[in-house]
Amino acid sequence: MKRVSLLILTNFAIMAILLVVCMLLGVDKYLTEAGLNLPMLLIFSAILGFGGSLISLLLSKTMAKSAMKVRIIDRPTNETEEFLYQTISKLAQEARIGMPEVGIYEGEANAFATGARRDAALVAVSTGLLRSMNKDEVEAVLGHEIAHVANGDMITLTLIQGVLNTFVFFLARVLGFVVDKIVFRNERGTGIAYYITVIAAQLVLGILASVIVAYFSRRREYRADAGSAKYLGQPNTMISALQRLGNMKTEALPDSMKASGIAGGKLSFLFSTHPRLEARIDALKNFRG
Repeated sequence: MKRVSLLILTNFAIMAILLVVCMLLGVDKYLTEAGLNLPMLLIFSAILGFGGSLISLLLSKTMAKSAMKVRIIDRPTNETEEFLYQTISKLAQEARIGMPEVGIYEGEANAFATGARRDAALVAVSTGLLRSMNKDEVEAVLGHEIAHVANGDMITLTLIQGVLNTFVFFLARVLGFVVDKIVFRNERGTGIAYYITVIAAQLVLGILASVIVAYFSRRREYRADAGSAKYLGQPNTMISALQRLGNMKTEALPDSMKASGIAGGKLSFLFSTHPRLEARIDALKNFRG
C-alpha cells in the first residue's frame, strides 16, 4: 500500500508542479483568456494517464495468466513442480515477501514476475527455460524475479509510466490548443488543426516517454541481477544463467509484459527494456554484495 500511495501522491505532486510553473510563466492566464481551462485539462490528463497505468497494474496478474496460459502450481505433482515451489518459497523468505503464486507456461526460454503487491505476486517460468538450464541456473533466474518483486519494480514502472502519460496527454492538448487558437486563429469551436496537432504531438511525446520508461526498466534489471546474487551468496550462478540465456532461443513476452521477463526483445538500445546480456554479466563480475 505504501508504494500505491506514493504512486498517487507523486501524480498529484506532478500536477501541482505543472500548474505552478504555468502560473509563474503566465501561461495559465494567457490560455484561460483564449478559452482553455488549464486545471481541468490537467485533471483530465491525470485521470487518463495515471488511471490507465493503475488499472493495468491491478489487472497485471490476471492478464499475464490469460496471455501466457500460465498453469498455477497449488500442489506440486512432480519433481520439477516441487523444486520450483520450494525454491520460490525459500527465496521469498530470504527476500521477506509473501509467497508468490508459482506458475509454469509452455514456450521458449523466459520467466517473469508480475502483480500489484509485493506480498501477492506471480512468478512464472517457461517449459523451455526449465529444459535448457540446470537447477542452479533456474534458481538464479527465480532469484532475479523474486528481486523484482521485493524491489517493487512493477509499482515503480507504473509510477513512471503514469506520470509520463499525464505529461503526454496534457502537453499534446496544450500544443493542439495553441496551434488551433493562436497560430491558425480559429474562433469557431475546435478546429481540424487541434486534432492533427494533438495526434502528432501525442505520437512524438509518446515515443520520448517510451525511451524514458525503457531507461528505468534497464536500470532495474541490474538491481534484480544483483538481488539474485545476494540471495544465492555469490554472482557466479546468475552469470552462468545469463551466459546460457545468450546461447539459446528465447521467447518475447507480449508488449504489455516485456519489462517483466528475464529476457527482453530485440529492440534498439533506446527502446529496449533490458540491457545487453554482456553488460549485465560485466556488472555481476563487479558484484561486491
